[in-house]
Amino acid sequence: MNIDQQKLEEYYAESPEDVSLRDVDLSRVPRHVSIIMDGNGRWAQARGLSRPEGHVAGVDSLREAVTTSVRLGVDVLSCYAFSTENWKRPQSEVDLLMHLFATTLVRELPLFHQENVRLRFFGDLSALPKETFDVFQQGLDETADHTGMTFALAVNYGSRAEIARAAREVAQEVERGSLRADDVDEGLLASRLYTEGLPDPDLLIRTSGELRLSNYLLWQLAYTEFYVTDLYWPDFDRWEYLRAVRAFQSRKRRFGGVEAK
Repeated sequence: MNIDQQKLEEYYAESPEDVSLRDVDLSRVPRHVSIIMDGNGRWAQARGLSRPEGHVAGVDSLREAVTTSVRLGVDVLSCYAFSTENWKRPQSEVDLLMHLFATTLVRELPLFHQENVRLRFFGDLSALPKETFDVFQQGLDETADHTGMTFALAVNYGSRAEIARAAREVAQEVERGSLRADDVDEGLLASRLYTEGLPDPDLLIRTSGELRLSNYLLWQLAYTEFYVTDLYWPDFDRWEYLRAVRAFQSRKRRFGGVEAK
């Protein structure tokens, strides 16, 4: 993606002591950044607030992550918002999250139009409440012709279920005779995943210090570089994002091979 240098420099003015825009090579920014947004509840509890207040605070960090990705010229930003396992949470918390998804998306649509962001979702949206589903569909429709960054939100998403769904679709095609078993390869299976047509993530950021994938993009993260920060999601900002990109650029990516001498 093209970078608006003036907007970028204004966005990253007044830097802290440990990181600045000069620390990263803008020609080597990751194409696809994915984020496991974790720690809203613990952020709230540490401040004597309710868990719902933590989720509300996390919306501001998500908005900043979208803007930061656009400013840095990232092609794809994907974020893990609600897993298939999250339905096990208290019903009141699930209801609030569904309402928050809907109201936030409506409020952020002007930003998507302004920044030419195209919206996409990973996960089974058919299980969502009608209000949330309808707003998500509105977002997809209104940004379908946008040509800038793709912003993908994983909602009611689980990677094992995604892979099983893809395998089931392929098996059904083989059973019908429209596909030969010998034609099944990695590329074919990848084309049945929610991420079809998108590059695999180059950089995965996880907040709150947890060292696990939580059933997220298990297929797609095969060669992704990880960056884990102890910050809870509501404290994640453009500067921590920049630290993550700096760390990514310090890695030697060999994709299973050896470094050329």
